[in-house]
Amino acid sequence: MDRETRLRRLAFRAWHRGTREADYMIGGFFDRYGQSWSDAELDWFEMLIEEQDVDIMAWAIGTQPVPDRFAGPQMDAFRQLDFINIPR
Repeated sequence: MDRETRLRRLAFRAWHRGTREADYMIGGFFDRYGQSWSDAELDWFEMLIEEQDVDIMAWAIGTQPVPDRFAGPQMDAFRQLDFINIPR
């Protein structure tokens, strides 16, 4: 699959999680950083979005420890939550 198709699929999956909160958190993160990610970073994100939203959100806000397989610079960026733009 070419990179553009992969990015479109990931964007769709990131923004169609099932709850508005997860959409903003996961979709917003992808929108902010996804275009600049390497293939390895895209692989990480694909693994992340296979997890349950409640777990992903708990890792982001620090109410659950981050599993070793997701720890690192991308999770650090995700945990900052400074990419979320909530419309009012």
